[in-house]
Amino acid sequence: MQILFMKEAIKEARKALKADEVPIGAVVVKGGKIIARAHNLTESKQNATYHAEVLAINKACKKLKSWRLIGCEIYVTAEPCAMCAGAIANARMDAAYFGAYESKSGCAVSKYPVLTDNGLNHSTRFTGGIEEETCAKLLKDYFKAKRKKQS
Repeated sequence: MQILFMKEAIKEARKALKADEVPIGAVVVKGGKIIARAHNLTESKQNATYHAEVLAINKACKKLKSWRLIGCEIYVTAEPCAMCAGAIANARMDAAYFGAYESKSGCAVSKYPVLTDNGLNHSTRFTGGIEEETCAKLLKDYFKAKRKKQS
């Protein structure tokens, strides 16, 4: 099931790519069903908080009529940043699954262990590297094309 849900997150990342956004997508799952999906919209909305994870969490909260997403899991194409990892933990999500590791900004394991920090009210288990090659390629190709345009 993990691969199936990650493929859905990848579809969201491709939507972001088409909109010239950083290609990151996320889906929130509860009871084996997707209840929310989103992709980055920071550029088009000119809002620093419009990351895929935050948008998907907001949609899931609205659907469940609760800020507590207990029993939910999130699948995201890249390791969450500090803001997104904090949102995942604050929402009390059971698990986070991500594709590409983010050595510069990842806050599950790469940079800071926000999801499992024992100083927070909630610890979220995580697994990284799901469909990692595909997720990493989307990001690498996007930034390569951006650098090429700037030259």
